[in-house]
Amino acid sequence: MHEAIAIHEEQHSAVPLAAAGDAALTAEVLELRVQCAQLRRALDSRAAIDQARGMVMVLAPCSCGKAWDVLVDVSQHSNVKLRDVATALVATAEGEPLPTALRRALRLALRRCRPAERA
Repeated sequence: MHEAIAIHEEQHSAVPLAAAGDAALTAEVLELRVQCAQLRRALDSRAAIDQARGMVMVLAPCSCGKAWDVLVDVSQHSNVKLRDVATALVATAEGEPLPTALRRALRLALRRCRPAERA
C-alpha cells in the first residue's frame, strides 16, 4: 500500500515538471517559428538585393562591396528598409518610377561613392 501511495505522489510531482517542460518547449517552438519566418523573409529579399547591387554596380561603376554600401546609405538616408529600397530599384527595370525620396537618396549616395572610387 505504501508503494501505491509513493507512485501516486511521484506522478503528482511529475505533472508540474511536465507542465514546466511543455511551457519551455512551447516557448522554444514559438521562437523557432519567428526565426524561420525571418529567414524566409531574408531569402525572399536576397534576390532583389543582389539584383539591386548589380544595378548600382552598373550605375556607379563600383565594386560589389561598394554597391552594398550605396544601398545601405540609401536605406539609412531615406529611412526605408534595405529590402524595400532594393525592390523599388529593381522595379524601375520594369518601368516603375523610383519614389522621389529614394531617387534623391540614391543620387546623393552615388555622388558620395564616386569620389571614393576615383581616389
